[in-house]
Amino acid sequence: MADGIIYLFDIFGTAIFAITGAVKGVRNRLDFLGVIVFAITVGCGGGMLRDVLLDLPVAVFTDEAYVIVCIIAGVAIFLLSPKIVGQWGAIQYCDALGLGVFTAIGCVKAASLGLGPVAVIASGVFGAVGGGVLRDVFCREIPMVFTSDFYASASILGGVLFLILGSAGIQGNVLLYSTAIFTTISRILGYRFRWKLPVARLAGEEKWK
Repeated sequence: MADGIIYLFDIFGTAIFAITGAVKGVRNRLDFLGVIVFAITVGCGGGMLRDVLLDLPVAVFTDEAYVIVCIIAGVAIFLLSPKIVGQWGAIQYCDALGLGVFTAIGCVKAASLGLGPVAVIASGVFGAVGGGVLRDVFCREIPMVFTSDFYASASILGGVLFLILGSAGIQGNVLLYSTAIFTTISRILGYRFRWKLPVARLAGEEKWK
């Protein structure tokens, strides 16, 4: 699999997540610097966590392009906020695309190191949801991946598909694209149809929520 394709996917996913982070910052009435910080945090946070766990050089620290892309996205969202921030549904679709891209990249990086199935899936998930978890913590919210929507579950399923396709002999860009597309579609379907995992039933409740 060409390193150039992985790099472009990584930059693209960073830009997508930076947009969602900046939108979240605007919706929480942060100032200009706060919006930029959110863009960088969400855009780069997951990739940094992934690289640290895989004991790889942190891409954000070796290539300024990641931070530059996040800053550009943050500035654009700040300036265009009256037209963009209200389109939360469209932002969710962008977020789904970022989830798919980062899941695929995380799986590819772990697999290239010869790691086992659990590590491959974990690398995809941590890379995909890490930035969003930081975003929600900064907003003093319970991270969305723990409470709502078909989010981390979509990333896990994408990692499982990656392993299945890899074991079937599918490699290269086809494996990367297939994982990203499947994860993205799974997330979109979960968002559209409000798929959720069951939560524990409390005393007095008559049914699972």
